[in-house]
Amino acid sequence: MTRSDDLTTYELTGERHSPKRMRIDTGDAEFVVGKDVNPVEYFLGAVLGCLNSTGTMVARDMDIAIDDMTVTIEGDVDYASYLGAPSDARPGLQDLDVTISVAADADEDTLEAWLAAIEDRCPVTDNVENETSIDVAVESA
Repeated sequence: MTRSDDLTTYELTGERHSPKRMRIDTGDAEFVVGKDVNPVEYFLGAVLGCLNSTGTMVARDMDIAIDDMTVTIEGDVDYASYLGAPSDARPGLQDLDVTISVAADADEDTLEAWLAAIEDRCPVTDNVENETSIDVAVESA
């Protein structure tokens, strides 16, 4: 695998406002998780947003004009573990089904190549499909 030396680092800070609300500061913007949608919906929205932006960039690179695009995502969560109930199920999303409906000046073969390029280039779906290490620590305030 060849890596670029040009990495972008994201550092966000979340401040608890209530048991179900957290204000997130990205350094450039702020948003509140739990105000309009829950954390799972924000995550799923991030997948949709990244597919849109990646799909747009890939279309530009392939000289495809997109007239309209709708991306739909569906996933199931078993909340038993999250709620503290005995369960063998993972607490996260079990499977995701995504459908991209696109009106573009491209034939089916070109759209299949477009989709393959999106799958290769989308950072958020890459994190869903591949293990990304996470190190969580606690410190007293």
